[in-house]
Amino acid sequence: MDTVKRPDKRAERSRRTREKVVEAARELFVAQGYGATSLQEVADRAGVAVQTVYFVFGNKRTLFKDVVDTSIAGDTEPVATMDREWFRAACAEPTAAGQLRAHVHGTREILGRVAPIMPLIAAAAATDPEIAAQWPDGPDPRYTVQYAAAEALVDKPDTRPGLSIEMAADLLFGLLSPQLYLIFVRDRDWSPDTWEEWARTALTSQLCVNPD
Repeated sequence: MDTVKRPDKRAERSRRTREKVVEAARELFVAQGYGATSLQEVADRAGVAVQTVYFVFGNKRTLFKDVVDTSIAGDTEPVATMDREWFRAACAEPTAAGQLRAHVHGTREILGRVAPIMPLIAAAAATDPEIAAQWPDGPDPRYTVQYAAAEALVDKPDTRPGLSIEMAADLLFGLLSPQLYLIFVRDRDWSPDTWEEWARTALTSQLCVNPD
């Protein structure tokens, strides 16, 4: 007889608690800044004891790293961006224009979560060496993702002749940056939909022949 595996209720409670704490921390970090936010405030916002926050995360630096990581991923699953279904599906599009449409949409979803906390990362890293050490010098992970997208894009039939992977990656990296997203959406009050259409059109005109 097959044994039906019962849900692990304790693990599910732990997952929900972790998500509540991370979301509460994100809200407070964005509203108040990293340095001005205490773990007691995070615990109060999440509706848990501060000892629970310490038990799960250990300290505020680790919690901050979790806020950044889950903002990028959109969930708590340990799956890299290039292994995410949306990224793989975009790269599998048969045309460059189709890939760009899917890629820009997926990137917009990430930027909507990540862009607001980018200034926090810079500010926290500037005042806390241990925070800075969590993002060591080296290849920018965001560029690594855009380079992989460029590799998939350059051999498609509607890509501009002679387009190099490096040029495509640079354009993706620059136009889909959190900084540029913030300039338009936060500073100039564009809607995310307007930004997405602009970014798709700009990239398609630069990277494709006969852009739609």
